[in-house]
Amino acid sequence: MIDMEQHILVPVDSSSSSESAFEYVLEEIPEPTITLLHVLNPLTVFNQVRAEGFDYEKSRQIEQERREVIEQIFDEYRSKGAARDREIKTVIEAGAPDEKILEYTENMGVDHIVMGSRGRSGMEEALLGSVAKAVVKRSSVPVTIVP
Repeated sequence: MIDMEQHILVPVDSSSSSESAFEYVLEEIPEPTITLLHVLNPLTVFNQVRAEGFDYEKSRQIEQERREVIEQIFDEYRSKGAARDREIKTVIEAGAPDEKILEYTENMGVDHIVMGSRGRSGMEEALLGSVAKAVVKRSSVPVTIVP
């Protein structure tokens, strides 16, 4: 069991693995401060480059849609937390996911990271799997990986 009264960071996306990490914190850690962090990876913007060039407006639209999806996920997680008398803080950052997770951990006094082992499917699954590996390798605080 992890010590109580800790600041726990749970990096989240729309994956079931991410949801499992959040559920793990609710079940296994009685009184932490819980922060959910979603990192908008700008590398996915390059998927929007076409032969005629980069479509800035389309890119902004996609980012806004991604923010709306993650806010819906945050709302769902806050509701689950409230049902257990737990307050959930949420943060959206933009950048390389592993770098932002580690930066947030250092700057915000995080004591422990709990994260899913894999993200979404296809290419993003491989990318997010590598994020978990990078965080485990470079984190200055304990990291729990939940499948």
